[in-house]
Amino acid sequence: MAALALLLSVLFTLPVLAQKSAQLGRFLDQVQAADIVPGADHFGALLEIAPIAPALKGEEIIGYAYLTSDIVNTAGYSGKPIHTLVGLDVDGTIIGLKLVEHHEPIVLIGIPQARIDASMMDLIGFNPMQAAKNGEAPPQVDIVSGATVTVLVIGDGVLRSAGRVAHLLNGGTIETAGPTRMVDPQGGAVSNWETLLGNGAVRRLHITVGDVNEAFALSGDPKAMKRPEPGNPDDGFVDLYVALVSHPAIGRTLLGDTGFERLQSQLGTGQAAILIMGDGRYSFKGSGYVRGGIFDRIEVTQGVETIRFRDKQHERIADLATADAPSFKEIALFRIPTGVQFQPAETFSLQLLVQRAIGALDKAFTSFALDYRLPAPYSKAVPPAPKAPAAAKAAPIMDINNPEGATSASIMAEIANFGNGPDAPLWQRIWRSKIASISVLVIMLGVLTGIFFFQDILVKREKLFNRIRLAYLLVTLFWLGWVAHAQLSVVNVLAFANALRTDFQWSYFLIDPLIFILWFSVAAALLFWGRGPFCGWLCPFGALQELTNKAARLLHVPQITVPWGLHERLWPLKYVIFLVLFGVSLTSLGLAEKLAEVEPFKTAIILHFLRDWWFVLFAVALLVAGLFIERFFCRYLCPLGAALAIPGRLRMFDWLKRYRECGNPCMRCAVECPVGAIHPEGHINPNECISCLHCQVLYHHDHKCPVMIQKRLKREKRAAMASPSMKPFSPVDTKGGVAPLNASSQGEKA
Repeated sequence: MAALALLLSVLFTLPVLAQKSAQLGRFLDQVQAADIVPGADHFGALLEIAPIAPALKGEEIIGYAYLTSDIVNTAGYSGKPIHTLVGLDVDGTIIGLKLVEHHEPIVLIGIPQARIDASMMDLIGFNPMQAAKNGEAPPQVDIVSGATVTVLVIGDGVLRSAGRVAHLLNGGTIETAGPTRMVDPQGGAVSNWETLLGNGAVRRLHITVGDVNEAFALSGDPKAMKRPEPGNPDDGFVDLYVALVSHPAIGRTLLGDTGFERLQSQLGTGQAAILIMGDGRYSFKGSGYVRGGIFDRIEVTQGVETIRFRDKQHERIADLATADAPSFKEIALFRIPTGVQFQPAETFSLQLLVQRAIGALDKAFTSFALDYRLPAPYSKAVPPAPKAPAAAKAAPIMDINNPEGATSASIMAEIANFGNGPDAPLWQRIWRSKIASISVLVIMLGVLTGIFFFQDILVKREKLFNRIRLAYLLVTLFWLGWVAHAQLSVVNVLAFANALRTDFQWSYFLIDPLIFILWFSVAAALLFWGRGPFCGWLCPFGALQELTNKAARLLHVPQITVPWGLHERLWPLKYVIFLVLFGVSLTSLGLAEKLAEVEPFKTAIILHFLRDWWFVLFAVALLVAGLFIERFFCRYLCPLGAALAIPGRLRMFDWLKRYRECGNPCMRCAVECPVGAIHPEGHINPNECISCLHCQVLYHHDHKCPVMIQKRLKREKRAAMASPSMKPFSPVDTKGGVAPLNASSQGEKA
């Protein structure tokens, strides 16, 4: 725990551990130039100012190629970068796209990548420069049901990066007159709901059931049309309101003085915030942001910028401060991320994504827009900028790599410094945003450490220990697994080994704090106890197996005892599986990740069984087998358990106590071991032990362990012999008194 505390303190104070290097070069070798820029036959050398490769036809430059993750943050559902190659023609029009690498758990194998590629085709032909010049909104990607967050992140990365690369290739300027209006902090006055609604400071979007059904009918999707929204066409579907609450007069009216001051303390210089209020049967929040940290039903668009919000930029508001405001089912405050090109006084659009189930797992989508423009009382015209000498002209201030914590920097300078300057500390912001989850995990690890260090005290109290273990497994399954999604996988081992051989960067692994802390704790536990603390206590799928088996026993499901000879030949299977996966990963990490589906963790824990039927069938089959053979998957098939068992042999201590009589004649521990880790002769196999401590409960049990039974019987016999009721009674004399025992004896002798 001291080491873990030291680690956490270092993580929040150390500078960035790795330098960012452009990744474009390693992906260009994997594609044909014509696949990214049609007509090109090869790529030229990367530009000096940025990781952008000219695409040439002979000696003529006909376009450019770049990698989205080199330009903008593209972290998706997994928290890891999504790499997409984009091709632009010389005018800045998107003419080619290819998703080249990702670590999205849903898309990795649960959803074919072809569907993701097809969803991006609507972006082909979009020119961000012309769109900005003409005030056009960017196109919407074709949402893929089941991968909403991933598709939104990919589309967002393509659109934002295309605008910035086009900006750069055109000399750092966009052919527009720039913003004409700006926020006037002194404009307007604190008022009430009716005033704000009347002057346009609060804008409304009212959608009826008929509007939704008509939109899906116009989409041309026959499956969506067959499942219309029930109710009268005039019934309300959603009533949506939006306001720019970073303006003092609007913010103080809706949030109150205290709420507005708190908001101001959270905003950076020039940062804006909007308030979204909703009522009706459809939630603008949805639940996607809980799973992936991204709100997948709303987005803000302005020019070429598409802004999506993560849970750390969101704050729930209970009620509005103004007394005449209506009551809303949902009120949410969103802070515009710093580092995006957003002009709060210019017109922006709030896009609402409406989804409709068309099958067990499939959904159809349509969208509605609510345009917002800050009214005149709260804004003013931008004063003409003084003419500057040509040599002193600078590009707009923007940090293209750090959308969450950007500071003032030139776009040209930022792109030119790719690979030379330190990376923006995204991982630190992620750690800070998950303080609550990190705290819960640290508490769990502290409790588990205490259980192991004080196991001799706990295991002597069987009922107390069993209740503690049951509660711990429930927390592991429900919170650590199904809520926090902190399920370790053999894929982590393979990715780490691959990174050591290639471009190892600590920041890649620090991006997911719970997984990183778990691996840190597992590494420390291997030295003390082996793989048992994780496999027996911290693995959500292991907890699921054990809990379902306990339920099966309560229902009197018969348990199958695997003969020792067969068991001894089956448990090495997991080592074979791990070695095969490791060998494949040396040549193709992507293929190894797909083969790692032998682990049902993704299906049962991460995706909550919402996958194609064959994945669900495989996971359920393993759980069913576990009803009859406790922890069936852990015993014979788990490659992660095998990977941890190998270094687990290096543990420094042996905490599990045994008697000389264990195994001969008593074999109770061997019979009751839930994973068959105890040999018939009484020896515990540390490679197979999951440290459930059941054998230690038996070790101290004076009604189950023969050694302890003998000790108990001897103790009871001594206590019985020492009892007053076992002492001989003295004879009674004729007068009713008690004659002294020694006098009577002397009389008998006489």
